[in-house]
Amino acid sequence: MSRRTGQNGYIEQSGNWWVVRWWMDLLGQEKRVLKRAKICPIGGSGLLSRSSRERRGREIIAESGADTEEHFNKVVKQQVCATFSEQASGWVKRMKTRKRKPVAISTIESWEGALKKWLNPNVGHLPLSEVNNAALKGLVVKMSDGGLSAKTIDNYAQVIKRVVASAVNEEGEEIHPRKWNHEFIDMPVVEKENQNTPCFSSEVMTGLAAWLHERERMVFILCGATGLRMGEALGLEIDKHVSPDFLTISIVQKVRHGKVEKGVKTASAHRMIDLHPEIAAALREYAGQRKTGFLFANKNGKPLSLTNILRRPLHPALKQMNYVNPINATHKAGTHAFRRFRNIYIRNHTACREGLYKFWLGHADENMSDRYDKIEEDVQFRRKWAVQCGFGVDLPSVVPNVPRTEVKAELERAA
Repeated sequence: MSRRTGQNGYIEQSGNWWVVRWWMDLLGQEKRVLKRAKICPIGGSGLLSRSSRERRGREIIAESGADTEEHFNKVVKQQVCATFSEQASGWVKRMKTRKRKPVAISTIESWEGALKKWLNPNVGHLPLSEVNNAALKGLVVKMSDGGLSAKTIDNYAQVIKRVVASAVNEEGEEIHPRKWNHEFIDMPVVEKENQNTPCFSSEVMTGLAAWLHERERMVFILCGATGLRMGEALGLEIDKHVSPDFLTISIVQKVRHGKVEKGVKTASAHRMIDLHPEIAAALREYAGQRKTGFLFANKNGKPLSLTNILRRPLHPALKQMNYVNPINATHKAGTHAFRRFRNIYIRNHTACREGLYKFWLGHADENMSDRYDKIEEDVQFRRKWAVQCGFGVDLPSVVPNVPRTEVKAELERAA
């Protein structure tokens, strides 16, 4: 069914009146119905000329709204997706199979969690046409009263907007276009200083690099020296993703909930990272005689889960060092703090080219200059800068048997 436009109607005599007939869509009906309205009497006072009757007939049709896009959308949205929850269900299914800019499984699951816990219980019963600024305003109040942070509320509001925008007609145009008014909604402002985004200092990183257990110690060192996401680090396999000289690692998969997921968060996250020779030597020493398997594996050879890193070594290590998270005043911090450390260190303490550190960190291109940058093809240049940038952590003597003479030779070759 497509939108009807430009009806002139059919004018005819009916009893003592001139009437106009036209077609009109009705809610809940696939077929249109024929409507009729009086124009003027066929004689005497009030009689209109033929041209005046035609003009009045068009006015009556226009006043009915039969040809307006608003009326058509109101009808179609009831037939295609009556409620927000129904539209959301279809939207999530499409996101799971979308080929253009595929969405990570973790993102899909976070959307489903938001829909299940907050969005569907509060606005899921509403017709999609009624999910507007007023509806979102009421939801924001409930989420604020429920103790959700400003960032979480903003993320959940984005899901609302995406679901509403996903309803399109046969021409691919939005059925319910919205101009969202954050002032009216009273959307909380996401303040940078209020976000729980801790970043480790060089002193904290040096302390973590001295952790007692070798496997977890190497995880800390590698993530701090490269900016790897923890799932990316846990997904590394020696024979597939680590170069024979241990100077380059390839990021093509990740581990989530202890299981391997082929692919990474974004297209930009699919990358290579060049290691400082001292980090490469430590990694080679840690791998030992192993030639295959996960770099960081449990006793059964399976990849570690995030819990293995957070609860067992990281939080106890931070507590032991009297680390205090400046946001929540606890000793706990997430593994993304390693990535923030690398980002801040390489930007503020080195002269590294922007295109190179963005490539190493897997940041998306922002402009055409970024797209034209082919730094990934110049391996020697990358390795030279990997040496010059350093890694901002003092590796203590607890790191076993790091072959310093080999590191020195590699530094001389890269200089």
